[in-house]
Amino acid sequence: MDKKKIQRSWMLYDFGNSAFATTIMAAVLPVYYSTVAASGIDSHLATSYWGYSQSISVLIVAILAPILGAISDFSYAKKKFLQFFAFMGIVASILLAFVGEGDYILASVLFIVGSIGFSGANVFYDALLPQVADKEEIDRVSSGGFAYGYIGGGVLLAVNILMILKPGLFGLPNSIVATQLSFVTVGIWWLVFSIPLIKNIKEEKKQTVKRNRSYVAIGFSRLGDTFREIKRYKQLLLFLFAFWLYNDGISTIIRMATIYGSEIGIDSNALIVALLITQFVGIPFTFFFGWLAGKITAKKALYITLYSYLIIVIIGYFMSSALHFYLLAICVGMVQGGAQALSRSIYGSMIPENKHAEFFGFYGISSKFAAVAGPFVFAFIGQITGNSRFGIISLIIFFIAGIILLKFVDVEKGIEEAKAG
Repeated sequence: MDKKKIQRSWMLYDFGNSAFATTIMAAVLPVYYSTVAASGIDSHLATSYWGYSQSISVLIVAILAPILGAISDFSYAKKKFLQFFAFMGIVASILLAFVGEGDYILASVLFIVGSIGFSGANVFYDALLPQVADKEEIDRVSSGGFAYGYIGGGVLLAVNILMILKPGLFGLPNSIVATQLSFVTVGIWWLVFSIPLIKNIKEEKKQTVKRNRSYVAIGFSRLGDTFREIKRYKQLLLFLFAFWLYNDGISTIIRMATIYGSEIGIDSNALIVALLITQFVGIPFTFFFGWLAGKITAKKALYITLYSYLIIVIIGYFMSSALHFYLLAICVGMVQGGAQALSRSIYGSMIPENKHAEFFGFYGISSKFAAVAGPFVFAFIGQITGNSRFGIISLIIFFIAGIILLKFVDVEKGIEEAKAG
C-alpha cells in the first residue's frame, strides 16, 4: 500500500479523536455539567465536583499508562488495544447525550470512562508511529498528526458551537438538545476517522516477546528504573520537578476554565466560543515561540509564557464579564502551545542520545501523575471557601514554585551532562 496513504490514515485518527479533547474535555461538557447536570446543587460545588472528576480521571490514566506501555512493548496487538480503548471513549461520548438535569454523577462517571478510553488509545496510537514512519520522516509525520488534531478538533467544535447557538438551523428545539447531540457527534466523528487506521495499517507480525512477570509489575518496574536512571542527570531532574509544578497549573487552567467561567455567571455560549478562539490562536503563537526561542533561548522564552500565566491567573480571579473571558482565552491561546512545546524541547535537549524513547515515556507518564494535584487543589479550596475564585488564585503557587525551580536549571550544563552520559 502507498506509504503516504498509510501515514495519512494514522494522522486521521488524531483528526477524529481530538474532538473529545475540544468538545468534551475543554469546551462544551464543562459548561453543560455546571448549568444542566449539576443544576440542583450550589455552583461552587458543581465546579468542585468537576475538579474531582478531572483528578480521578487523570490519576486512573496515570496508573494505567505504564501498564499499557508495557503491553505495547511486549505484545503485538497494538491495533486491537487501540480499537478497544477508542471504542470505550466513543461509547462514553455518545452516552453523554442521556445526561439530563441533576445527572452530575452519571456525567462524571461517563467523563472518567471516556478519558480512560481517549488516553489509553493514545498510548497505542503513539506506539504505531515508528511503524508508519521511517526515522528520517518521523518528526514530520508526528507534527502532521498534531496539525490534523488541531484542525479536526477545531472544525467539529465550530460545528457544535453553531448547533448550540443556532439550534433552529439544524431543526433542533433548543440548545440543551443541541448540546446533547454534540456529544453524539464526537463519538461518530471519532469512529469515522478511526476507520482508515483500522483498515489500512497492518500491524507487523512478530513473535511475542517472552515475559516472566505481569504487565503491571513490568510497567511499574520500568518506571522505577527510568527514574533511578534520570537521577544521574541533575539538571534534567531539576527541570522535571519545575515542569511538574508549572505544567500542573497549565493543565488545571485548561480543564477548569469553562466551568469556572460558568460558575461566576458568564454566558455558556460565550464560554464555548472563547475556547474555540483559544484553539485557533494557539497555532500561530506556538510557531512564534519556536522562533523566539531561537532568538533569546528556549528557557527565556519559556519564562515569558509562565509569567504570562501568573497574570492570567490574577486576572481570572477578578474576571466578571464575557469580554474578560474572551481576552483571557486569547492570552491563554498565545502562551499555551508555546509553554508546552518549549518544555518538550528543553527536556529533549538534556536527554542522552540513546535514551529518548525511555525518558520521553517517563516525561509523559510522570506529568500525568503530577497533574492530579492542580484540579484537586482548585476543587478543594473552592469547596471549603464556597468560592471558586479562591480556587483559581491558588494556582499561583504552582507557577511561582515552577518558576523558582526553573531559575536553578542550567540548560547548557544539562546538555553537557547528557553528552557525557
